[in-house]
Amino acid sequence: MTPIEPPWPLIESAKDFDAGATRRHSAAMALYPLLRPLVFRLDGERAHRLTLAGLKLLPVGRPPAADPLLATRVAGLDFPNPIGLAAGFDKDGEVPHTMLGLGFGFAELGTLTPLPQEGNPRPRLFRLAEDEAVINRMGFNNGGQLAALARLKTQAGRPGIIGVNIGANKDSDDRIADYARGVTTMASVASYLTVNISSPNTPGLRALQDAGALDALLDAIMAARGPKGPPVFLKVAPDLEPADIDDIARIAIERRIDALIVSNTTIGRPRLKSAFAGENGGLSGAPLRDLAQQRLADFYKATGKAMPMIGAGGIASADEAYARIRAGASLIQLYSALVYHGPGLATEIAAGLKSLLIRDGFKSVDEAVGVDAT
Repeated sequence: MTPIEPPWPLIESAKDFDAGATRRHSAAMALYPLLRPLVFRLDGERAHRLTLAGLKLLPVGRPPAADPLLATRVAGLDFPNPIGLAAGFDKDGEVPHTMLGLGFGFAELGTLTPLPQEGNPRPRLFRLAEDEAVINRMGFNNGGQLAALARLKTQAGRPGIIGVNIGANKDSDDRIADYARGVTTMASVASYLTVNISSPNTPGLRALQDAGALDALLDAIMAARGPKGPPVFLKVAPDLEPADIDDIARIAIERRIDALIVSNTTIGRPRLKSAFAGENGGLSGAPLRDLAQQRLADFYKATGKAMPMIGAGGIASADEAYARIRAGASLIQLYSALVYHGPGLATEIAAGLKSLLIRDGFKSVDEAVGVDAT
């Protein structure tokens, strides 16, 4: 997803982590409107680095307890709630368990490539505040899989679901081999692996969504995973034609992919107010919401409602999360919304989602999945 920074590096003390989730997040949300204008004065990437540094100073909070109404099982994994942190925020696996302590039911780190890479030239990240959106062209900047592997090994044994999003190096001569290498390298520390072929910021990467290339890619990935490896999710773009959707759905089922993440950022440009609207890169945030929801519904239908869906893109409230679930998502992911709504958003959405499920007479998230699908 979108590599933006939640502007709240130091708003919680160590004491807050032991005081209970409700009070912690209420305080964070109350302080957020005061802090956002200050952090928005900083360059986006600098603010992001400061945020990570602040989070690393905090004690690791406990993952949220499984809620009988919100807990769900996807791909053999038990999620305490369906609200996840999308890839892009914690690229190198520096604070995944800290993010679980902020109320997320799961956290996905990355995108990680086999070799470290700097990504695209700066500036490469733009806040579109008037639109509650972001445009980025980061280009898989990360410290490489081996560094992340070593870091995650030191966190082994901690509770919580941590996904690892893998990609290919920009200058790779064999991108399929890069993905297979990512599977073998990261499988031992991943609750699940996400195959990211949908970023618009690595030239030619989205061509791997074409039927022939995708079939070869997933064949190599599943062979690298083997019979005892973690679940494999596939992250797709929203900018797809109906024939592409049908092909991807068919191949994902044939190759026994465990879930689809729908969707990544869009290269499309709906009507935007910001002066940064013309910047190249992937657009995320509120303007992506309707397109991402439609693509989720398209994939849910194309897979015969038989494959788990993870909804991402433009979700910023319990109502929007609930709409995505009713359209077919078993889980949802957030990222861009955090910069505009603050650190308590995961807990806020989980609480609101629970109220909506109770209102409509559902006894679990699973009962609500796909009820609006036609």
